[in-house]
Amino acid sequence: MGPLEGIRLLEIAGIGPGPFAAMLLADMGAEVLRIERPGGGTIAKLWPDSAADVMSRGRRCICVDLKHTDGAALVLDLIEQADGLFEGNRPGVMERLGLGPDTCLERNPRLVYGRMTGWGQDGPLAAAAGHDINYIALAGALNPIGRRGQPPTPPLNLVGDFGGGGLMLAFGMVCALLECKSSGRGQVVDSAIVDGAALLTSVLHGLEHAGFWNEQRGSNMIDSGAHFYDAYETADGKYISLGSFEPQFYAELIQRLGLDGEEMPQQMDQASWPEQKRRFESLFRSRTRDEWCEILEGTDVCFAPVLSLREAREHPHNLARGSFLEVEGVPQPAPAPRFSRTAPEIRRPPARPGEHTASALRDWGIGRERIARLEAAKAIA
Repeated sequence: MGPLEGIRLLEIAGIGPGPFAAMLLADMGAEVLRIERPGGGTIAKLWPDSAADVMSRGRRCICVDLKHTDGAALVLDLIEQADGLFEGNRPGVMERLGLGPDTCLERNPRLVYGRMTGWGQDGPLAAAAGHDINYIALAGALNPIGRRGQPPTPPLNLVGDFGGGGLMLAFGMVCALLECKSSGRGQVVDSAIVDGAALLTSVLHGLEHAGFWNEQRGSNMIDSGAHFYDAYETADGKYISLGSFEPQFYAELIQRLGLDGEEMPQQMDQASWPEQKRRFESLFRSRTRDEWCEILEGTDVCFAPVLSLREAREHPHNLARGSFLEVEGVPQPAPAPRFSRTAPEIRRPPARPGEHTASALRDWGIGRERIARLEAAKAIA
């Protein structure tokens, strides 16, 4: 049983960071009940094959019409039994449905109410539409990512939706749930991607203040400016990664590349980095990725091949650790992190919208007769 065993949470279905947070919490043992709109809404359109909707794993799904008076009343009854609820609508939407935090906390004062947005619940941009790229741009997280002389490169939606959004929401929910054990009081968790993405740049602000960070993209040690911290193309059109930051690791890199007998500039001589990078580019193109793995992998050079998703699932290290698994034939990352005693697990495959409406409601204390009335009124599906 995972470390969150016994925690009951309600997830108001959405896309992106909300489902990611729900997956993390469910992986850790929480009972998360996803509340989807009749017909499945956005989720059903994005994932006609429910098994491929990896972020919906581990939890049951019911369909409730939140705009229906009886549907909203049902959710309030479920809230009485829940430890927490989280949603990802624009500010004000849940209030208009009669399910805002004030109403829900009045029904259950111990409830932790999580709110996931891009811009936050307040501020000049709170009501505006946006996506991952916009949030990380405003947070200052997009501008440093990319190569010198090139535009910023969107880092997929890993920094915003998932790192600054869903992960922060899950962390916030767990923090508030832990605090509630001592205070007996719930609270609202305002998780905004712009805040979370900004937090992820903490070290860069410190480096800039100390004079160790140049705002010119691709000219610093960890942004592809340094020859010893970058990805290089190999003879077969694949790539390897270097992270030989520390002096002793850099010395081993130079030795294993066969350059230790040559006169070379000091590692931290930034003026020499462009020339040394060109030298490394030529050198790494002289062998295939597998040949470089034979020479460098498993050493203190700080090296790894750049793998595709499929290759990552098949690498011996990841296989040995069980970093990936399959659920109903769909490959996906295993739950993380790991625990010595309360091991996380994936309890069930992704659910079809409404697959568990009747059974889950019964388990949450809703009687059969009421379920039948709700079905007849089309408040649930």
